[in-house]
Amino acid sequence: MSGQPSILVVDDELLIRDLLYDFFTSQGWSISVAENGDKALDIIAHKPVDLVLSDIKMPEMDGLALTEELRRAHPEIPIVLMTGFPSVDSAVTALRQRVVDYVIKPFNINQLYKTIDAALKERGRGQHSVESEGSRDR
Repeated sequence: MSGQPSILVVDDELLIRDLLYDFFTSQGWSISVAENGDKALDIIAHKPVDLVLSDIKMPEMDGLALTEELRRAHPEIPIVLMTGFPSVDSAVTALRQRVVDYVIKPFNINQLYKTIDAALKERGRGQHSVESEGSRDR
């Protein structure tokens, strides 16, 4: 991974999107935002991202369905899920889908930063950003 990390924030709450956008851009990260899963998939189809930070509870396509879609099309992208409505079922589903973390709202933004930074560093060791979208071994 070279240059500034590219993060996609997906949340139906404008206040959360704005808060995360402002905070992470102040850290020098490149941030894209989407208000739902469909818009997130559209962004990822046109722009490589290094990590997705998504709310779980959203209208239309929720964060778990988005994670499922991303695992099919872009299994290499780390995903962090956030929720204000934690449940054992959603946590188990998230873990089965190999998310990096399951964060409960309200979150500590500095802790969230550390979680995402660690995931980006881990990814940087193993591979580079998703610039060659279509290249798969299978």
